[in-house]
Amino acid sequence: MPPPEPSAHRVFRCEQLLAGDAWLRDARVEVDSRGRIASLVPHSADNACEQIRGWTVPGVPNLHSHSFQRALAGLAEAPAAASFWSWREVMYRLAELLTPEDIEAISRQLYVEMLKAGFTCVGEFHYLHNLPGGGAYADRAETSRRVVAAAEAAGIGLVHMPVVYEAGGPGGEPLSGGQLRFRLGLDGAARIRDALAADISAAGANLGLALHSVRAVRPETFRRVAEDPPAPGTPMHIHVAEQEREVRECMALRNARPVEWLFDHVPVDGAWCFVHATHVSDAESAAIDDADAVVALCPTTEANLGDGLFPLGTFAARGGRFGIGTDSHVSRSPVEELRLLEYVQRLHSRTRTVPHAAPNEERGGALGGAGGALLRHAWENGCRALAWNAGTVAVGRRADLVVLEAEHPALAGRGGHTVVDSWVFSGTDSPVRDVMVGGAWVVRDWCHEHEAEAAGAFARTVRGLRG
Repeated sequence: MPPPEPSAHRVFRCEQLLAGDAWLRDARVEVDSRGRIASLVPHSADNACEQIRGWTVPGVPNLHSHSFQRALAGLAEAPAAASFWSWREVMYRLAELLTPEDIEAISRQLYVEMLKAGFTCVGEFHYLHNLPGGGAYADRAETSRRVVAAAEAAGIGLVHMPVVYEAGGPGGEPLSGGQLRFRLGLDGAARIRDALAADISAAGANLGLALHSVRAVRPETFRRVAEDPPAPGTPMHIHVAEQEREVRECMALRNARPVEWLFDHVPVDGAWCFVHATHVSDAESAAIDDADAVVALCPTTEANLGDGLFPLGTFAARGGRFGIGTDSHVSRSPVEELRLLEYVQRLHSRTRTVPHAAPNEERGGALGGAGGALLRHAWENGCRALAWNAGTVAVGRRADLVVLEAEHPALAGRGGHTVVDSWVFSGTDSPVRDVMVGGAWVVRDWCHEHEAEAAGAFARTVRGLRG
């Protein structure tokens, strides 16, 4: 069953609403039929409309997801999967088993979990395109349609990015084994995007484009992108410099580091999002910043895979933009991602003061300390990198909202300047009570309307994979 349509004229009053840099008390919000905020009036005396108790904040965008990998969480921890590269082989084996129906069931469960944690939109970096063995489905967009259907059923905002995946290694090696399901060229990605247009429109979703990585996309494809780029504003995402081996191989074959090579061959701008960018040089970090591109950090996945540590301190100190994603979904929580990101930086610097907190202080400290600064990056830069019209509460923006229970133990007794910090740094028992996406409630009183159905389908799917 699809999520409820946004009301033609939904009106509610929030006890406390975070709008930009300020908490607004008794804020009356009108939402139009498109799920956009039509008016916002603080200090309203309207008691006749729906009353929203607690602390209402913008929903969090999830910059990077491989939805099918939700079924892999916890299954690649044996000693045999001791590196990223051996983990990848386990992932390939899972991918070989999945049917389109499996992909839809896994994705739907994942998206319900994301919503309940406070994510309201997701960038789906989708590369599971083909039949096992590499053959094409009769409908070239079959697996993408399943992801779109799962997002629509769950009620999460979606930016779907078909991934170009052409080579088995940085030297242009042919694809083999589990990689054959991923094979897709630039023209194939365009056909999938065209085929999905009606589904995307019906689901209220958006489309982007992804290039898997420098190692899995041929140089001539990057040349084509440079010569004939997508329409302005189209999200362009790419994995880059996640592993030191990737950097070494790129240096050996192309005489440049991965990000350096990209900047030499593609006109990078603010539509680009560099996923991970773990092993970048100072010069590459500065180039990303100068281009207004965004870095998608996925702390729990990067830690799980032992990727390394992104130089966040120097990047953020110069004004670099970053957001967060859950990638392989060993976690599905925005605050868990942000908390780990912060704590790793504190361990690395052996201090509790990290540069990314500075922008929040400069803007008046309305959100408190590090938690507010981290969420501001996630809200603003995540939506920027997905071309998603949310991330702050303002007239004309999407009504993508999260309501935090004021009496939850994590938030009890907190004031406006400590609420967001307490959400991020008070453990894993979530105070997320209600979630709205595009003006429609998808989580109420900690429950998603379809969570039992989604969980049942997911359980049947993963049990079937074991058989």
